[in-house]
Amino acid sequence: MPRFAANLSMLYPEMDFPDRFAAAARDGFSGVEYLFPYAHDAGRLADSLRRHGLQQVLFNAPPGDWEAGERGLACLPGREAEFDEGIAQAIGYALVLECQRIHVMAGTVPAGADAEAARATYLDNLRRAADQAAPHGIDLLLEPINHRDMPRFFLNRQAQAHALVEDIGRPNVKVQMDLYHCQITEGDLAMRLRQHVPTGRVAHVQIAGVPERHEPDVGEVHYPYLFDLLDRLGYSGWIGCEYRPARGMAVGGTTAGLDWMAPWRRHTAA
Repeated sequence: MPRFAANLSMLYPEMDFPDRFAAAARDGFSGVEYLFPYAHDAGRLADSLRRHGLQQVLFNAPPGDWEAGERGLACLPGREAEFDEGIAQAIGYALVLECQRIHVMAGTVPAGADAEAARATYLDNLRRAADQAAPHGIDLLLEPINHRDMPRFFLNRQAQAHALVEDIGRPNVKVQMDLYHCQITEGDLAMRLRQHVPTGRVAHVQIAGVPERHEPDVGEVHYPYLFDLLDRLGYSGWIGCEYRPARGMAVGGTTAGLDWMAPWRRHTAA
């Protein structure tokens, strides 16, 4: 039975961020995720979670200068101290929010950069970060992201992510499998799931329609088949709804676009 989490960075865009928790709960979500919590007080976010009966299931570690185009620091030589500070900040938020998963964005590789140096930096950074997170029971997740949305992103294929998990060699480093990104980069989603989910290294799944990144019932991917496959494979984690509502900023647009969830709502009610 899929467990869907609302991505509050993308869903309910017509609302102020603090109001999105109540909206997600009203629409039947029991978990939430979002990109970054750092503009908000951790205690207030935790109060919102408790007040609306929601579980925080994922957020991202600080990405560097997002407005300047940075998408993570993990692979960037010379930024190790800033990376470590960001991981410490993320762990602090995770403890207040009772969140067991932090996505560590890999970063984009500058043109002309030494690929081996980027990889070595990435491995060293993730090992240190995992050792910081492990005593708190927190998993760090690696997410492949397609090069159309994020050109030159360090990590973009599932096999690459799983190989890096093995090389990092820490049990609390796992893979975040975003099926939107995977479809754009690799396709063959069912076979990717059959290959990787049984390893136990896939700790979080995300979905969106392809190619527009709208609701998962819009586009070229037949998600009901994949949800059933995840059940058959024994996946018991969350499925993050990280898509942009097709109705955009229209009032009630996110809620109006949730018909795709109806079969699983009926199943839950039964």
